[in-house]
This record gives sequence, structure tokens and C-alpha cells, in this order.
Amino acid sequence: MVDYSHLRIEDKGQIIICYLSNPPTHTLTSKGVLEIHDFLDSLSANNDLRVLAFTGSGEDVFIKHYEVGELAETAERNISKNDKKSVDSEKNSKKELHGFHKMLLKIRDLDAIVVAGINGNTAGGGCEFSLGCDLRVMSEGDYFIGLPETGVGILPGGGGTQRLARLIGSSRALDLILHGQLISNTQALDFGVINKILPKKSFIESLEEYCQVLANRAPIALREVKKAIHRGMDLPLEEALLVEQEAFNKTMNSKDAARAMRSLLNSEEEIDVISNLKWLGE
Repeated sequence: MVDYSHLRIEDKGQIIICYLSNPPTHTLTSKGVLEIHDFLDSLSANNDLRVLAFTGSGEDVFIKHYEVGELAETAERNISKNDKKSVDSEKNSKKELHGFHKMLLKIRDLDAIVVAGINGNTAGGGCEFSLGCDLRVMSEGDYFIGLPETGVGILPGGGGTQRLARLIGSSRALDLILHGQLISNTQALDFGVINKILPKKSFIESLEEYCQVLANRAPIALREVKKAIHRGMDLPLEEALLVEQEAFNKTMNSKDAARAMRSLLNSEEEIDVISNLKWLGE
């Protein structure tokens, strides 16, 4: 395993937990993003992996936010470049997604289910990172999550406007982003931003248990459900149903599915016999 500066990896076989580390600020930086890219690339040949969890190594913080100093420097460079650049050259410049977007797309395209274990506060880029994961769980306690970028004159630029709107609807996403509002973990659960709140005192253990429940399920089904939902989200219904149909056919050609369904049938037959005996008074 590579020795990273911003990541600490615990490989548990079917489950890997990646601790995000950047003390004392606990912000996400360009170097951290590059390391996550490298880490995700290293997982492409890991056929045993079923669930990948990201969590923060700091106390009471997942990812505080993206490093504001880097953003400010980028804004200043852009202003300087725009002063010298003509309108025509800007029109002709090639549009390309930046590294943060590409990182989250790698998470989307990973066969394993990716869980954000939000162990404390997170905002801005940290919130966007969690939105790029398949599932989100958050620690109980006085913790908040959100996208406050409009308070400093920018908007969420790491997919926040798109993923939050897809997750909770455009009206609610607009309200939260326009007001730069941070919401509590209980509000986040009510809104559907997170999937579950885990106990603070046993957060890592509970996170592992949450991941293990997923890892115990048939890997082909996990992979194909993830692909079908992510691919189908932006397609017309008829095209999305074809994506689901293709995924269903793949699971129907797996030995895991055949064994599981036969086992279920056998167990239901036993339950029916017992129920009939009781109904007959025997």
C-alpha cells in the first residue's frame, strides 16, 4: 500500500476504510485530491472490494471545507489571465472537467459501494465530496453539513449544485445554497441528504457494521444496482428501463442469484408447511 500524506488506509478485505487527514486545518487540498485519484486508481484491480468508506481522521470534523487559500489564489490568477485574454480565445478554449469533478466521477464509476462516514462537521468541498459518494452516514452530536459558498461570493463548484438538487429536489437545494445554510445532522436526515445517523461513541465500529451489511450482499447485485441508478438518473424513462433490464439480466445469469432464490423458495416452503399445520390445529 502506498504511503500517502493525506490518506490513511485500513484494508479489511471486502471493506476498505480511508481516513482523510490534513491536520490541523482538516481541509481538502489539491494534493489531497491527487492522492485520492491515485488511491481510487489503485482499486481498479481489487476484485475483493465490495464497500469503500471515507471518514475523517480529525476530531469532530469530516472535511472542514476545500482549502480557501487555494481558491483565492485561483480566483486571482483567473482575474489576471482574463485581463490579458481576448473574448475570442475564451470562446475557442476547450472545456474540460477539473480534477475534483473527475475524482467524484471515479467514485461513481467504482464497482464497490462508496460510503461517506461523516464523523463531524463538513461544509463546501467536504459536503460536495460526501454528495459524490453513493451513501452518507453521519455521527450523532451537534454537527452540521452544507454548502455556504454564496457567503463568500462564489457557488459550490465541486458538483454541489447538481448533486444536491438531484438528491433532494431543485427547490430545496436552491433554498439551502442561496442562503448558504448549514443544516444539522437530524435535518440532513429529514431532507434525505444523509441516510443514517450513527452513535458518536462507537462511530467507526458502527460505520464498519453498516459497511459489513452491504458487503454481505451479492456483489453482482450491488454493482449492477449502483450502475443502473447512476446511469438511469439522467435518461428518459424508457432508456433508463433498458439500463435496468440489462443490469437485471446480468444478475439473473449469476450463480449467487440462483442459489439465493432457491434458498428463499425452500425456506418459504418450510414456513408454509408450519403455517398450514398450525391452521389445521396439529
